[in-house]
Amino acid sequence: MANSTDEHIAKVVDYLKRANDVLIITGAGISADSGLPTYRGLGGIYDNKLTEDGMPIESALSGPMFQTRPEITWKYLAEIEYSARGARPNAAHTTLAQMEPEFNRFWILTQNVDGFHCAAGSNNVIEIHGNMYRMRCTRCDYQKIFTDYLNVKIPPECPQCQFMLRPDIVLFEESLPQEQLKILHREMQSPFDVVLSIGTSSYFPYISEPVFTAKQFGIPTVEINPAETAVSHLVDTKIELGAARSLTEIWGRYQTQN
Repeated sequence: MANSTDEHIAKVVDYLKRANDVLIITGAGISADSGLPTYRGLGGIYDNKLTEDGMPIESALSGPMFQTRPEITWKYLAEIEYSARGARPNAAHTTLAQMEPEFNRFWILTQNVDGFHCAAGSNNVIEIHGNMYRMRCTRCDYQKIFTDYLNVKIPPECPQCQFMLRPDIVLFEESLPQEQLKILHREMQSPFDVVLSIGTSSYFPYISEPVFTAKQFGIPTVEINPAETAVSHLVDTKIELGAARSLTEIWGRYQTQN
């Protein structure tokens, strides 16, 4: 590792050593080492191209599209699930799970719908965009957790009422889940001692806001991301490496020093 990177990692270790309450914010980049592709951007499934139905992926995966042409939305949900099938949590997810019990308060705010944080053993996870494997009926109270979509008829039917199932995720132009928002607002009432933003472009206001708030109150902020993002100019320390490599190095040093 370059000397500057080494110094940045040392700073983060120092922040954590002095912290009781930690907030982690994660995006698609933390699942990259699991082999999970993003669906937009360089290297993504759609790579900033239109879908084969001639529309942006954001339109295909939108609430209005699901209401009017659910077969289109389900087609691309199934494509995304297929591209991720067989992937598992990586060292970044497992490291965060190991970190959780070492602090007084340790929360993960994630945009990811892959469920990897919970699968890796983290308990305090705010899945602000939901979970693609948790299905619910669009009419009745039926719910089920799937391991994959392998034997799922697309679009799937509810075994209770024969209406359509949908994954419990936030589609574009839909509202965020109230229950998860309540947890986020509750936890943000008490300031954290350090905020780490990992593998996210911080595009959405509710993802960048905790970093802005921390900065405003002089709370240390960290970004782990090889790319420039909406918060890169704000954070106190930026590590321009992947999530798994950075977190395993940070946590390894923390443990040797405690």
